[in-house]
Amino acid sequence: MKTPVENMLEVSGLRRSYRLGNNVLEVLKGVDLVLRTGEWCCVFGASGSGKTTLLNLVGALERPDGGTIRIAGEDISRMGRRAAARFRAKRIGFVFQNYQLLPELSIWENVTLAARLGGASSARARSRAAELLSSVGLAGRLRHRPGELSGGEQQRAAIARALVNSPGLLLADEPTGNLDSKTGDEVIRLFGELRKADPDLTILMITHNRDLAAFADKTVELADGRLK
Repeated sequence: MKTPVENMLEVSGLRRSYRLGNNVLEVLKGVDLVLRTGEWCCVFGASGSGKTTLLNLVGALERPDGGTIRIAGEDISRMGRRAAARFRAKRIGFVFQNYQLLPELSIWENVTLAARLGGASSARARSRAAELLSSVGLAGRLRHRPGELSGGEQQRAAIARALVNSPGLLLADEPTGNLDSKTGDEVIRLFGELRKADPDLTILMITHNRDLAAFADKTVELADGRLK
């Protein structure tokens, strides 16, 4: 078992801009953020403030124009596409607002596929997927496809998928955004239970829901391209 590093995430001077015709839109203008291992951070900000861009960069889905991103001490800022894909599969878990489960597969197959992409054997992937889906209350729904489940059930399946490769960093993009308040509260309680089960799990969550501040260890605001 690896000894956890003190800081799971270290972001320094992060910049990202996009060209729109003849104009350049500066979205991130020098973002700095440090998360200790096991810390839960909520990022708030207005729509269009760059929250999703920040998450995409930390998740190695995009490359920054400048600055550095270190996850568990490893600089991912300039990784090539293949190296970034391998890193994501094994070290980062993603939870999206719209779940992003493959509709043609059962939820068990969705989670199993993620485990296979992370390098697990076929047998280990299937057993790990069943184990995690059971842990989030979906033991009786393994063979159901996403369209046969409620929004809350789909999000719980998505959380199981995010955790199947035991990532150190979990990135959540508005995980309660498509849910009613009661179901959203249930999903947030699930995040709390996951932290108790794995105290080293680090969570970076972007949200508009101010009630989530009560659950987080740290809250920051993204405005004018910087965190405050």
